[in-house]
Amino acid sequence: MRKLFIWVLIGLAFIPFSVMAEEITDTTLATNAKSAILIENTSGKVLFEKNANERVAIASLTKMMSQIIILEQIETGKLTWDEVVKVSANAAGYGGTQIYLQPGEEMSVKDLFKGVSMASANDAVVALAERVAGSEAEFVKMMMAKVNELGLKDTNFVNPTGLDEDNHYSTAHDLALIAQELLKHEQILEFSSLYEDYLRVDTPNKFWLVNTNKVVFIFCNKINYC
Repeated sequence: MRKLFIWVLIGLAFIPFSVMAEEITDTTLATNAKSAILIENTSGKVLFEKNANERVAIASLTKMMSQIIILEQIETGKLTWDEVVKVSANAAGYGGTQIYLQPGEEMSVKDLFKGVSMASANDAVVALAERVAGSEAEFVKMMMAKVNELGLKDTNFVNPTGLDEDNHYSTAHDLALIAQELLKHEQILEFSSLYEDYLRVDTPNKFWLVNTNKVVFIFCNKINYC
């Protein structure tokens, strides 16, 4: 997969803080990146970009759109954090990054969402997608409806996970706009800013969640953000 760096000034990977929004002219930035962009979240001002409109494979950055759809369902009352979801064999069978869900296992929406937001768990996002839309295919239709609503011209999703498939792509520019949209749902910060947490607490299968976002680790360990 071609390398993609998305630099989005959205509170530095969903952690709130303030900076001066000035355009960056340093040409040595993102030298190893195929594509990059840095924006100021509130205004959308582009501070730095490199091949920002080039279509590339985007891996788990796909899950930002999945999170938007799930959060919208919660905010409209169609889904609740406490609801318990029964995991299908399809969701449990996903490889890649996962929280090792088992067919028939029951887990709350909140814990599944933690798995998505902190560990980028493929099995968790598929379990939620199936609960929201009945199937992955129907959930992808919801994702694409949001793509059209946001006016994104260079994004196409074929799954909710980001696992590589033909015709699944986006751009640094479009992903920056998706990140802006995600941050309109402030509850995302409750999950994305956590460095660690646990699933299946008080069971023999207690599972340690560690945030895959290295920026959170830096804040937690270097400036006592945790």
